[in-house]
Amino acid sequence: MDNETIDGLSMDIEHVEQEKLRSLFPQCFVDGQLSITKLMETCGIYDTVDENDREKYEFRWKGKQLAQQQAGKRSAGTLRPCPEESVHWDTTKNIYIEGDNLEVLKLLQRAYFRKVKFCYIDPPYNTGNDFIYNDDFTDPIAHYKEITSQTTKSNPETMGRFHAAWLDMMWPRLRLAANLLRDDGVIFISIDDNEVHNLRKICDEVFGEEHFIGSIGWESKTKSQNTVTAFNKLQPKIEYILVYTKHDMRRFNLLGKGMKEYPFTDEQGEFREHTLELMNATGIRGRESMVFDITDGVSTVSPLVGKQWKLGQVQVATFKDRGDLLIRDGKVIIKMRPDDERTEITEPFWAFFSKELGTAESAKKELNNIIPNNGFETVKPIELIKRMIYHSTDKDSIILDFFSGSATTAHAVMQLNAEDGGNRQFIMVQLPEPTAEKSEAYKAGYKNIAEIGKERIRRAGAKIISEQMEQAANDDSEKTPLDVGFKVFKFDYSNLKQWDDSPISGDDAVQQLEMRIKDMLDIIKPDRSEMDIVYEVMLKLGQELTLPVMPLDINGKTVFGVGTGNGTEVKFIVCFAPNITPEDAEIMSKYEPGRIIFANACFGNSEEKTNVKLNLRDKGIAMKAL
Repeated sequence: MDNETIDGLSMDIEHVEQEKLRSLFPQCFVDGQLSITKLMETCGIYDTVDENDREKYEFRWKGKQLAQQQAGKRSAGTLRPCPEESVHWDTTKNIYIEGDNLEVLKLLQRAYFRKVKFCYIDPPYNTGNDFIYNDDFTDPIAHYKEITSQTTKSNPETMGRFHAAWLDMMWPRLRLAANLLRDDGVIFISIDDNEVHNLRKICDEVFGEEHFIGSIGWESKTKSQNTVTAFNKLQPKIEYILVYTKHDMRRFNLLGKGMKEYPFTDEQGEFREHTLELMNATGIRGRESMVFDITDGVSTVSPLVGKQWKLGQVQVATFKDRGDLLIRDGKVIIKMRPDDERTEITEPFWAFFSKELGTAESAKKELNNIIPNNGFETVKPIELIKRMIYHSTDKDSIILDFFSGSATTAHAVMQLNAEDGGNRQFIMVQLPEPTAEKSEAYKAGYKNIAEIGKERIRRAGAKIISEQMEQAANDDSEKTPLDVGFKVFKFDYSNLKQWDDSPISGDDAVQQLEMRIKDMLDIIKPDRSEMDIVYEVMLKLGQELTLPVMPLDINGKTVFGVGTGNGTEVKFIVCFAPNITPEDAEIMSKYEPGRIIFANACFGNSEEKTNVKLNLRDKGIAMKAL
């Protein structure tokens, strides 16, 4: 943001993309507009007219262009902090956001652009009965307020745009999620037969078909359905999890299954006995160099006809020279030591997850054990999510789930961190979809799905900490402090007023205009707290929401420092205090902020504002206004 005033809108994604093109191909912009003809000519593409264009393969549906445009439409919303519903607000690095995930993803663009290592989502499968995000782009925030105060809506096949409505919902959300992924980031998406074919196509467009890693089959069911409709089709036993990378193709972590044991000891140390195996000497792997006699100085063994050793002569000679080769009962025995091999037992990342990782039925029981009467019928098991996170992250990764549901992903992150000492952070996003008034969840006090998700994290975190403390007491060990907290934010209109550009008419048009101008002298809405505005500023400046916010005393006036948390240096300062003087600004500058953001009410007149701005500029500190 190069302008001096912070507005109430999210990052202009389309402008950012245009600037990328402009930096690469400035000659392709004419009168400020991109010339497609010049761009194609620059790339050596001259024959752009093809009579058969209409017959070429492409994936289209009615409304696709509008869906694509929505990813670039700026949001006028914000995320309001809610410390009273949070856990360990001052120290946690985890985030839980209540809101429409399309708008929330837009708001996260600056702060989390290319920072997310792992994304998992379990979107609506479009069965006809599950909730569909029926976006309204004329005023998405007003629409959000409306749908979160009434019962949920289904997407029946009779609506005429069954698949198209689902695609309209998914495309912009996936596009925005792609922006947040690191270059080595990866996204896992759960789906079933209803939309797997369409999901694959839009993911190929958004992420690139060359970045498709594979489709995992998950054995989600073990029990049959004994309903009339269940016998109209083959009963599904598996669901799918599509896997795409952002950019860099990388090898996934192998799954550790334990450590190899070395039960024997000699003068050289620990070892295990390994019988040298034979393999077929025919085919492309057959090599004459692998067919040779092996002797330990007493006995000699030759491979059977048509067979070869799995180790070559050089490797066998190395074991023999150090006294780690012997022949017993006609078999070649090698003493394998820890330095000879990888001591961790691993298995590959198979494209199939069996019921051993849990099923939909067992996941429902898991959730019921934590929160009875939760109302969730379809849940993912913790072990399933843990397996994907383990394979795809390092221990300091940021993990995003913007269809959080019952918050299984958050639970899995905390559980895995407890097991391997990781510091993974989660960002959960969930629409506060109302629970039905006659449901057990509603009767239990959960008025919307987000309330259930937050409560699950609270209870799961407390249980994990209790288990960790019990284990530490039993083995007399010290455990790494575990972050089971989370900061709650709620989506709402921006804290900053937007200029009303609606037409003015009538005899009092001049007075109406004067009122509008006067109202905009203080751009901050009167019903918002200072902390509301601080966190909106953080989002607009591209700062992570988990940065510490510290009140600072400046000559008896309170300002807010956002930064490292060491108390002596901050990234930037936000000031709402009135009657700010150059002396006040001088004290603020000692914290070495990169910039200071002032509300208009901080200065009595423009001269005072200019003096402060010049003094800060001399110290290399930028000044911005609200």
